[in-house]
Amino acid sequence: MPRLENGLKLLAKGYAWLPDERRRTGGRPVATRLGGMPAYGIEGPDAARFLYDEDHVRRSHAIPEPVQGTLFGKGAVHTLDGELHRVRKAMFVALLMREEGIASLVERATAEWERAAGEWSTRPRIVVLDEAARVIAGSVTRWTGIPLRDDEVAGLARDLVAMVDGFASGGPRHFRARRARGRRERWLSSLVRDVRSGRVAVEEGSAVDVVSRHRDADGTQLPPHVAAVELLNIIRPTTAVAWFLAFSGHALVRWPEHRERLASGDPAFAEAWAHEVRRFYPFAPFIGGRAPREVEFDGQRIPEHAMVLLDLYGQNHDPELWDAPYAFRPARFIDRKIGEFDLVPQGGGDPRTGHRCPGEQLTVALLAGLAVELARLDYEVPGQDLTIALHRIPARPASGVVLRVRGLA
Repeated sequence: MPRLENGLKLLAKGYAWLPDERRRTGGRPVATRLGGMPAYGIEGPDAARFLYDEDHVRRSHAIPEPVQGTLFGKGAVHTLDGELHRVRKAMFVALLMREEGIASLVERATAEWERAAGEWSTRPRIVVLDEAARVIAGSVTRWTGIPLRDDEVAGLARDLVAMVDGFASGGPRHFRARRARGRRERWLSSLVRDVRSGRVAVEEGSAVDVVSRHRDADGTQLPPHVAAVELLNIIRPTTAVAWFLAFSGHALVRWPEHRERLASGDPAFAEAWAHEVRRFYPFAPFIGGRAPREVEFDGQRIPEHAMVLLDLYGQNHDPELWDAPYAFRPARFIDRKIGEFDLVPQGGGDPRTGHRCPGEQLTVALLAGLAVELARLDYEVPGQDLTIALHRIPARPASGVVLRVRGLA
């Protein structure tokens, strides 16, 4: 049974905590404690396969309340297992994994980016993370069929960014996230009630229509609050692609030799760029669940109800999986088949049936499309702090990546 509490080490080291602990054990599972609970850190394709097997690890009652209260929302699909999860997940798969739907969102967001770029050129400078969040938040919210006025976009983007930025922190960031979530859950709960009563008409087949009408495994409609949570679980993580756009800006500053090829719009390179940004840069440090019974992984006994943590950051930088893992090389993903349990920035396994994010395909397409637009901007890079602190979760370039934009190149 692990005895040493590592909560303070996690706060101090952030993304580096679990990889450092695993190096100390020679790559074996790490037995520790977090928040007074036994926890076991694992990494690698076999570890990901183990974690995503519900016979070994389950999500119900595993996500801490501070994360539910800021990032995912209470009653969300992330907190379910078994048939409840499969039925709820099928709703997201139908909404987020249709090729024509993904293409329409990318087209909408690209058009909005190009429109915004003209306005950016009239300003002394822009912050890529903030502007990308506004472009994506407005685009994805309208794509879901949620009514949204132009003057509401900036406030919505701030709230969605706050939910992501505060999920793993204490103090002001955390309380901003809670306030933002409460505000947006009330807004969308009211919308769901209005859609169901017929007071507001929405497009048939749109996300807001489907979520409002969805029935869970027990045949009941989602309570308005839970329907609001699940609508946020479409628009919030999609808006979080703004982090990857900021990381893309960071990469273009550090490795400008890639810019011309990215700006050419070569679809294979743009997709490879999206994969490498998601692999190379830190977003989620780990994911986890709880053992439903005593289980064993790699010779390590894991007791019933213990937390099991998959080291995402460590796996995305594992030299046994990636040649020169701390080098930024988008071309490594050209013509490379990616296994379900190899590249895991958004989880592992089959997104249609397991707990891997069903929006991953959408994320890759949106990031690829907007990264090309970013590379095509005619910009200068003023002096700024581009450091990325690994103790901060979620990590981000300190400046958010500041540019002086002259227009489209």
